[in-house]
Order: sequence, then C-alpha cells, then structure tokens
Amino acid sequence: MGNKLTTSHKVLMLKAVIHLAALLPLFNLYYLAFNDLLGADPVQRVIHFTGIGAFNLLLVTLTVSPVAKRLKQGYLLQVRRLLGLYTFSYAFMHLINFLVFDLQLAWSLFFNEVLKRPYITIGMIAFILLAALAVTSVNSVKRKMGKSWQRLHNVSYLIIILVSVHFYWSVKSELLAPLFYILLTSVLLAFRYKKIKALILSIFVNKTRG
Repeated sequence: MGNKLTTSHKVLMLKAVIHLAALLPLFNLYYLAFNDLLGADPVQRVIHFTGIGAFNLLLVTLTVSPVAKRLKQGYLLQVRRLLGLYTFSYAFMHLINFLVFDLQLAWSLFFNEVLKRPYITIGMIAFILLAALAVTSVNSVKRKMGKSWQRLHNVSYLIIILVSVHFYWSVKSELLAPLFYILLTSVLLAFRYKKIKALILSIFVNKTRG
C-alpha cells in the first residue's frame, strides 16, 4: 500500500511539473505578444514557438517508453497521455496562429497554401493524424477500439517523421536546428527499430494475404 501511495505521489508530482512546463511558456508567449514585446516579427515568433514546442513535446512523449523500460520505472508510462495531449494542444495553437495571425482567417488562401506548399501539406497530414490520436486517447474510446487502438497509435512514428520533414522544408536558411531535430528523431526511432520493423512486415503480410 505504501509503495502504491509513493508511486501515486510521484505521478501526481510529475504531472504537476508537466502542466507548469507546458502552460507557463505559453502564457508568457501570448503575454509578450499582446504587449508587443516579441521584436520585429511577433507573428513568426509565435508560430515558430508553438510549432517547435509541439515538436519538443512529441519527442518527449516518445521518449517516455524507452526511458521507463531502461530505468524500470513503469509509473512514467502514466504521463504519456498527458504529454500527448499537450503535444496536440501546441500543434493546434501552431495551426491557429498561422491561420489567424499570418493568413488573417483567409480560408481560401489557407487551402491554397496547404495544396501548393509541400511543407504545409505534410504539416497538415501530421496534424490530422495527431488529432486522431488525441481523440482516441480517452479511456472509453480506447476500450471500445481494443487491439486496433495500439495499431492506430503506432502512427506516432510516422507523425514524428512528417514533423521532421515539415520543419526542415519550412526553414529557408539556418538548417542546423532542423538537422539537429532530424538527428534526435533518428536516434529515438532507432530505439524502436525492432518494433518498427515488425510493424512494417505485418503491413506487407496483411497486404499479401488480402
């Protein structure tokens, strides 16, 4: 009972840290933006901050499992959903900032941008997939989906690749940052090499049987 209580406290404290680490920078960002304290190009600062924040949170989310396994700290797995939801929240704000502040809610222009600019196209695909994971993260939905839930959530590996490409293609200069993130993504996926290989083989096997 004591161990369970200790673990429960650890999870609560970790979740509190995650809430603060995710929300405080966001509140600070918009405080600076609405008080015109973000420099010469506040719109791009806000768009970039929320976009890179979503990427960081996605990387952290996918890091939880290997870290929990390596350190044998199973309770860490209990914060994955919270991290995933904050990942989606930041990605949603990234999209909203682009649509509202950059395009001034010009929907026709938005759809043209999605169709004509490959990095935006890939970004939207990643966002839609991320939205699907967020919607199905609810426990009741997870129970109803059964085994198909895990198959859907394996899409997170594809999402992080798409986000890496989106970031790389969106940068016209200063490629060091996106290349660094591509390296982090590669290392993270390398830890799941066997699982990803098994998933790819299962897809081909199912297609062959079909």
